[in-house]
Amino acid sequence: MKKDKLGKPYTQNRELSWLRFNERVLEEAWDKTVPLLERLKFISIFTSNLDEFFMIRVGSLFDLSLMDSEYRDNKSGMTAQEQLGKIYEEVKSLYQKQAYIYKDVISELKNYDIYSLDYEELTKKEQAYLEDYYKANIDPILSPQIVDVHHPFPFMPNKSIFFTVLLKRKNQELMGILPMPQMLPELIFLPGNDMRFIKTEKVLYYFLDKVFKKDHILEKNCICITRNADIRFEDEAFELDEDFRTRMVALLHKRKKLCVVRLEANFDLSAKAKAYFCDKLSIKPEQVYVTPTDLKLEYVFSLFSKLSQNQTKQLCYQPFTPVPSHNIDSSKNILAQVKEKDLLLFYPFESMGTFFQMIREAATDRKVISIKITIYRLARNSRLVDYLCAAAENGKDVTVVMELRARFDEHNNIDWSEKLENAGCRVLYGLPEYKIHSKVCLITYREKNSISYITQIATGNYNEKTAELYTDFSLITGNYSIGKDAFEFFKNLSIGNVEGTYHSILVAPSQLKAPLLSRIQEESKKGKEGRITIKINSLTDLDMMNELVAASCAGVQINLIIRGICCLLPGIPNMTENIHVISVVGRFLEHSRVYSFGQGGEQEIYISSADLMTRNTERRIEVACPVLDGEVKKQINHVLDVILYDNKKARILQSNGIYSLKEDNHELLDSQMYFMQGYLQGTFKSKISEKAMKTGIRKLLHKLFASKQEHRSAGKDIGLL
Repeated sequence: MKKDKLGKPYTQNRELSWLRFNERVLEEAWDKTVPLLERLKFISIFTSNLDEFFMIRVGSLFDLSLMDSEYRDNKSGMTAQEQLGKIYEEVKSLYQKQAYIYKDVISELKNYDIYSLDYEELTKKEQAYLEDYYKANIDPILSPQIVDVHHPFPFMPNKSIFFTVLLKRKNQELMGILPMPQMLPELIFLPGNDMRFIKTEKVLYYFLDKVFKKDHILEKNCICITRNADIRFEDEAFELDEDFRTRMVALLHKRKKLCVVRLEANFDLSAKAKAYFCDKLSIKPEQVYVTPTDLKLEYVFSLFSKLSQNQTKQLCYQPFTPVPSHNIDSSKNILAQVKEKDLLLFYPFESMGTFFQMIREAATDRKVISIKITIYRLARNSRLVDYLCAAAENGKDVTVVMELRARFDEHNNIDWSEKLENAGCRVLYGLPEYKIHSKVCLITYREKNSISYITQIATGNYNEKTAELYTDFSLITGNYSIGKDAFEFFKNLSIGNVEGTYHSILVAPSQLKAPLLSRIQEESKKGKEGRITIKINSLTDLDMMNELVAASCAGVQINLIIRGICCLLPGIPNMTENIHVISVVGRFLEHSRVYSFGQGGEQEIYISSADLMTRNTERRIEVACPVLDGEVKKQINHVLDVILYDNKKARILQSNGIYSLKEDNHELLDSQMYFMQGYLQGTFKSKISEKAMKTGIRKLLHKLFASKQEHRSAGKDIGLL
C-alpha cells in the first residue's frame, strides 16, 4: 500500500474514515430489524452528521487549502485540496445510498398509515385545502426577488431553504430567488384521521408559478447551502480588557457569514444554473449535490409524539427508562454511601439522577464546604444548575468552570453562566489556549477536624437528555488521593496552570499522553502476554498509533472499540496483525472512553473524557481517572467483554479501511440490548447460550484472535444498493 511523502502503510485519512463511520449510521436505516420510524431517524442523524462534517471538517480543509497549498496530511500524504477532492467524490455515493434508503422507508411507512406526500399524490380535496392554506398562511409573508443590477444576489444563511427560478422576461433571462420564511412549519398535516402530511417546501415549490406569475419559468429548484462554521477562537484578535462572554457573542454572529462549502439541490441543475450558482457562491461544480431526499430532516423527531399507541409499538424501539443504580440505596444518603465504597454509573442504562441527588444533598449538607465542577454541555433544562445555584445560596463555595467554546452549544452555555453568576457561583471561562473538555466534580467536606473529598469523574457531559441517549461511565469515589488530585486540578485551572503535578489522575495536555504511551510500552515488554483494550470515539493521534503498532509487533493482543474515526488500519502483515478494531453503532451512541492495560491482578483501567486524538491529548484539558475498586473493575471488564462479543451491531474494520459484518457461529448478541435487559432485570443474564457463557467471553475473544485471518476472509463488505 503506497503512501505519498507522509503516512504509513497502517494509517488512513481521518476524513475518509469519518465518512465510513457515517455510512455505518446509514446502514442502521437499511437494517430491516430496526423499527421503521427509527430507521427514518437514522437517516436524519446521518444527514445532520454530514451537515456538521461539511461545516467543520470540510470548512477547515477549505481554509487550509487557501493558507498552505503544500500542507500534507501525516496519515495519508494528501494535500488539503486532494482530501477535498476525495471527500467530494465519496460523498456523492453516500447521497445515492441515502436517497435509495429514504425512498424505501417512506414507502414502507405508508403501510402503517404514515404518508409523507408529494403534491401530485394528494387528493383533489387535499389540493384544494392546500391552495386555501397557501393563500392564507404562506403567500402574505413571502419575499421573492429577481437578481439584476438593482437587486443584488441575496445573502443565503447556513442551512436555510431557498427556491430558485430561471425566468424568461421578454428577451431576457433572469434568476429569481425566494427564501422560505423561517416561521413556517416544516410540515403541513392534512385533514383526516391518517397521519398524512406534506413538507412545506414542496407546497412552495408547486406554487412558484403564482409567486413569479408575470414571467415564464424555464427552470426551478429547491436548494440549501452549507457554510464553513469552523471559527478558530484562539486565532481571533480581541481587546485585552474585553469580557470573554462578549467575545463569544461576536464570534457566533461572525459564524453565520463564513464561506459556502456545499450546495444541495432537490432537482438536476442545468449547466447554466449550476455555473450561475458556482459563480455567485464561489464554489466548484463538485461541491454541488443533487438529491431527491428532503434537504432538512429535523421533522422526523416530531413524528414520534403524533403516533398512536399501536403505531408506537410497531414503529419504535420499546421504551426504556434508565433505572436507579442497583449498587446503591437511593432512599438513603448518597454521600454517606459513596464514602464507604466507589460507585460506577453506566448511562443510559442507569439514571443520572443518582449523581444529581448527591449534588442536591451536598447543597444542604452542613459538612460540605465547596463544590467545584467543569461543564462542557448541559441540557436546555438542567437540574444540575438548579442544585448548584441552591448550594451557592446556602453559603457553599461553588466554582463552575464553564467552557463557552463547546461547539454549537455556545449560546446555551452563555445563558447558563449568567444564571450561575446571578446565584452567587464563581464562574470561570476556562483557558485561552485550551478547551476544557474534562468532566470532573469535586465535593469538599470537613469531618472530624479533617478535610475529605468526594470526586466524580465521567466520560460524558452533565446533560440529562444525552445521558439517556449516550453510553457513558460516571465514577464517584471517596478516594483521598484522587480527591486531592482533583483539588489541585481545580486550583491549577483557576490560576491558568496547565503543568500541574498529579499522583493518581492523568491530565492533558501535560500529563496524559506520555503516561499512556508509557503504559503501552510496558505491555510491549510482556510480548504475547500483554493485553491492551481501548474504547474511544476516535483514534487519530499518530504517536499513539505508532506505539500500538510496536506493541502489536511485540505480540500484544490489542482490542480497540472505536465508534467513529480510526486512522489505524488493522491486519497489515508484520505491523498490525494483533490489532482488532470494531465499531458499534446501535440504538444508543457509544460515547464512553476506557483505557485498559494488562490483565489479572496487574490490570490498570482508566476512564476518561479524552479520545486519542491529537486535539485531546495535546490541545485540550482532559482527565483520565484510575479505577481502583475491584468490583468497579469487574463491572467495566464485563461491559468491554460484552461489546467485544457483539456480533449483531458490531462491525470489524478491515485492512482496507472498510467495515464488514462479524461472521461467526455464535448466538447473535446486541450488546446494548444485553445491557438494557440486564439493568431492567437487575442482573446480567445474557442472551448468549449457556454453552457460550461457560466457555467464557474472554476465551471466545482469544479464539477470534487465533482465527483472525479466517474472519477477515469470511467478512463481506456491506453494500446497500
